[in-house]
Amino acid sequence: MAFRAFFLLFFFFIFCSIPFLRAHTDASDVQALQVMYTSLDSPPQLTGWIVSGGDPCAESWKGVTCEGSAVVSIEISGLGLNGTMGYALSSFLSLKKLDMSDNSIHDAVPYQLPPNLTSLNMAKNSLIGNLPYSLSTMASLNYLNMSHNLLSQVIGDVFTNLTTLETLDLSFNNFTGDLPKSLGTLSNVSSLFFQNNRLTGSLNILIDLPLTTLNVANNNFSGWIPQELKSVESFIYDGNSFDNSPAPPPPPFTPPPPGRSRNSPKHPGSSGGTHTAPSSEGSSSHSNKGLPVLAIVGIVLGAIIFVLIVLVAFAVCFQKRKRKNIGLRASSGRLSIGTSVNAEVQEHRVKSVAAVADIKPLPAEKMNPERLQAKNGSVKRIKAPITATSYTVASLQAATNSFSQECIVGEGSLGRVYKAEFPNGKTMAIKKIDNSALSLQEEDNFLEAVSNMSRLRHTNIVTLNGYCAEHGQRLLVYEFIGHGSLHDMLHFAEESSKTLTWNARVRVALGTARALEYLHEVCLPSVVHRNLKTANILLDEDLNPHLSDCGLAALTPNTERQISTQMVGSFGYSAPEFALSGIYTVKSDVYSFGVVMLELLTGRKPLDSSRVRSEQSLVRWATPQLHDIDALAKMVDPTLNGMYPAKSLSRFADIIALCVQPEPEFRPPMSEVVQALVRLVQRASVVKRHSSDESGFSYKTPEHDAVELPF
Repeated sequence: MAFRAFFLLFFFFIFCSIPFLRAHTDASDVQALQVMYTSLDSPPQLTGWIVSGGDPCAESWKGVTCEGSAVVSIEISGLGLNGTMGYALSSFLSLKKLDMSDNSIHDAVPYQLPPNLTSLNMAKNSLIGNLPYSLSTMASLNYLNMSHNLLSQVIGDVFTNLTTLETLDLSFNNFTGDLPKSLGTLSNVSSLFFQNNRLTGSLNILIDLPLTTLNVANNNFSGWIPQELKSVESFIYDGNSFDNSPAPPPPPFTPPPPGRSRNSPKHPGSSGGTHTAPSSEGSSSHSNKGLPVLAIVGIVLGAIIFVLIVLVAFAVCFQKRKRKNIGLRASSGRLSIGTSVNAEVQEHRVKSVAAVADIKPLPAEKMNPERLQAKNGSVKRIKAPITATSYTVASLQAATNSFSQECIVGEGSLGRVYKAEFPNGKTMAIKKIDNSALSLQEEDNFLEAVSNMSRLRHTNIVTLNGYCAEHGQRLLVYEFIGHGSLHDMLHFAEESSKTLTWNARVRVALGTARALEYLHEVCLPSVVHRNLKTANILLDEDLNPHLSDCGLAALTPNTERQISTQMVGSFGYSAPEFALSGIYTVKSDVYSFGVVMLELLTGRKPLDSSRVRSEQSLVRWATPQLHDIDALAKMVDPTLNGMYPAKSLSRFADIIALCVQPEPEFRPPMSEVVQALVRLVQRASVVKRHSSDESGFSYKTPEHDAVELPF
């Protein structure tokens, strides 16, 4: 009897414990919540939330709702939260609703969002950038609200797979350009809000949508309002440039050829009496007699068309043989489209995996209608869209005082860079490509490269705003970053270098790593920089880094002089496999980034012939000492005057050691490097800083899953 009572008591205890056992939160959800909490600057408003440990489901963290052990909803709107959204959102595999609206969250929207969301509300924050491409994979999403932010650029073509989306609100932002074509695939959408942006073009893409609410007020739309949209129950369109005159009539109906309506099979469900000629015995007889003649005419026309097609195909193939072939090369498990050359020259030229490629995360929907004048006087129309502004040579000459010596601010392997002052007060940087750097056959390469470069959008990448391709000139118009390059800051500006504190150097490393992460892992196919060095890292007034020359690898120089210039200029940054084979991949970029980090740590140049022979190569000299604490302390840039956290220095060196490994397969991807730098920053942010180090860590967290590096 006692044994039976014990047994019943035991099972009763187990039964009562089941809810507590099931309440234990999934480990990936816990980690993602902790990253979010840290990224939001650990606000006290989020009661119950803690930096490490804890059980959100069992402890009822504020705004967190669970089903079993999975977090299914996070609703933390209107709490005055600051910081960013964090980099681990894609770890929330069971999350259905995310509402962080009406706060002060800033930075870009993370590249990777919770994949199974049904509702995402980030309205009324300070988010910048564009819509992330990962939205296109969120097939369960039915509510998306990104209104009242600082989002800009052309709206990405990310709606193709969102067949369940019912409400889309992008109002009160700074979006420009035409509406993306993929909006036309939103078969279940009922409410669209685009008011108070700077959108252009027409609304034709929306005419087949089952809309009940459409607000496009206060934009720059033009043309005629489609008749189909006037029947939308709630349609607001004031504040645009629509044409008030009557819309042009539809094209007139063209009747079928004689004899076709009576003898051709009807489509299922079609009405045989619609737009057909009157039936009569005479007309029927006439049609039957006319068939052989029509058949003969059809055969003759078909033969002529076939011959023309063959001739055109032959001409196209003949023309292509005169141009460069487009070869496929594998890069880190994915295919990147690379520029190749003839076999005789290929052994002497730089082979690059970086190339002219269609970049999917930032698709451009608006084809450039402008015809471009070729050097031989012919008119060509490019195949790829260009979103950058087309400038005339005259306007760029005026802005640079005819490309005077006084306006030169830099010089690279493709040409000089000039500071340009435009009449509207804007300051730009003009890269004037040497005529010898591009041949006539490479003109299309230039235009395709411009198309792709113009769609690279990241806060740490110098933006290509325009280009010029007329009268044999090739020029690129970039945003102007006015505080000089990291190379000059480290090696030439003695007074300025004192402001480059340890914290500022870590911030520069993190920003540059995020730019490379975007190029390698967000752009498809990957974009290989191929010329990463401190001279191509520009700093703004707040010492934020901006990586320049992104995408220029597609413009492979066509002379040995150009190649030798580029190779000598970047030799100290080049990975071992590049010297052996001439092949450059994303892992080669990782190596170059490790060299940049070594420069930040030591203040030394990658190659310095003024030093003793054993110290001339920075990598060879520094690598053996990276794990020696005493030796590491002696390697640090003396301009820092010992002002750095010892643990931060050691972790910084560990990242360098991984990046500069001689074997490419052992170097980490840039996403892991970014995460390691973010963890370094986050750990340092909770440690009391030296009283004389006022800069602190100011950083932007990335948007990728955390993956531990083997430190």
